[in-house]
Amino acid sequence: MIDLHTHTTVSDGTDTPAQLVNKALAQGLETLAITDHDAIAGWTSATQTLRGNLKLVLGAEISCLTHEGISVHMLGLLFDGANSALLEALENTRDERLPRMRKMIELMRADGIDISITDVEAAMPAGATMGRPHLADALVAKKIIQTRDEAFQELLNNESKYYVAHFAPTPVEAIKLIRAAGGVAVIAHPFASMRGQILQSSDFIDLKAAGLNGIEVNHRDQSNEERLSLLSIASDLDLVMTGSSDYHGTGKLNSLGENVTDPAEWERLEAMADARRVVTA
Repeated sequence: MIDLHTHTTVSDGTDTPAQLVNKALAQGLETLAITDHDAIAGWTSATQTLRGNLKLVLGAEISCLTHEGISVHMLGLLFDGANSALLEALENTRDERLPRMRKMIELMRADGIDISITDVEAAMPAGATMGRPHLADALVAKKIIQTRDEAFQELLNNESKYYVAHFAPTPVEAIKLIRAAGGVAVIAHPFASMRGQILQSSDFIDLKAAGLNGIEVNHRDQSNEERLSLLSIASDLDLVMTGSSDYHGTGKLNSLGENVTDPAEWERLEAMADARRVVTA
């Protein structure tokens, strides 16, 4: 099994990088990608924990915004972790997360929802990159909402009155940064309409021209109809088709390895990086 999209406590997951590697080993995964939001701080711990036949793909999920304000997530895999331009972009995006969170909390408090930045910080693992899932966890801890998934469905989705956009590169800019750093770019869950506004089929032409390598076709948040549409787009544009869990650990329904990538598609994708960077024990 090849799972190319997971998260740890470095961003908004609940498993440490070491715990995630151990779970992947226990479940018999062959290849695991660690793709924390706008962060690569978990790479070292995951690599140090690696053993057996498990292969580790190091990456990040980059937060992007189109010129129209649509939120897009771009998976960067197998890039050079010392590339200064990409590291600077990740840092700038992380720095924007605190003021964004403060604005979301202000909007909630104006509607009488008793939540504070202190509550959110208390819900975050040490060293984590702040994100909406931590706000969701704080809302659950204060019994304002029952589950993290319910928080996103009712309060924190991209169409919510409490959603606040943040500084981020455009998808085209993110793709160019990833490719310049020697990696491959796969757009994550692009047709997950339950999350809010989504891209149009025509948007993929510009993304392909910028260097997009693949599309995450099989994902929990995309319906069968949406998956079929993405399969057609990937076929027409000769893009790699991936499937991934988007695993976050406790509090989200996504199970490790619930959607996986075909080995032939992964072999094709890996060959597109400028160097062989898969980590083995």
